[in-house]
Amino acid sequence: MDSNNFFHWIGEKLGAAIRFIVNILHWLFTHLYGAIDSFFHGLTSALGISTSLLSIALLVIGLALLYAALRALMRRAWVGGVVWAVLGLILLSWLIH
Repeated sequence: MDSNNFFHWIGEKLGAAIRFIVNILHWLFTHLYGAIDSFFHGLTSALGISTSLLSIALLVIGLALLYAALRALMRRAWVGGVVWAVLGLILLSWLIH
């Protein structure tokens, strides 16, 4: 057996395996980006806000404020819970309107 043919065959098989992995990752990230993009477009159109990064960040902050209010109310910290809830609702109502 000629050693050049053997190493050529190994190189082809290794190259084909690398190309297969790269194609799978390309397909995965392309479809993942499309799914995330569709999710954000659906979310922002349902809420009536723009798809900008600032709007989404404000949405996340507002939801975090409501979560903090819920946690405070679960600890029976009524004043803190009401303050967090009011801040979260003000931010979210300003964002949505």
